[in-house]
Amino acid sequence: MDHVFIEGLELEAVIGIYDWERKIRQPLVFDLEMDFDNRVPAASDAIGDTLDYKAISDRIAQYVGQSQFGLVETLAERVAAIVIEEFGVSRVRLKLTKPSAIRGARGVGVRIERSRAA
Repeated sequence: MDHVFIEGLELEAVIGIYDWERKIRQPLVFDLEMDFDNRVPAASDAIGDTLDYKAISDRIAQYVGQSQFGLVETLAERVAAIVIEEFGVSRVRLKLTKPSAIRGARGVGVRIERSRAA
């Protein structure tokens, strides 16, 4: 299976469990890898046959910008579900990083892999 990826998608959201985190927007970084058969768009050279990573990025940005979850785990699950349900992806691997959440660390977060239910 081929893969379409989005790397380093930087967005801001209200995220966190502490009171001070509920009052600010914090940066988040998304890396996605999505299963997609690229043979059809490669043959047609038509955008309509592709997995439109711009549309996916825009949809994730819209959702994340309105979200206010306590946990990155919850946000990661919801974003993976959007990609699978709204864009017809059979499997997505998603890494969500919360930069500077811990002093001395470049970032913390989660990495998940989800597939469409059979």
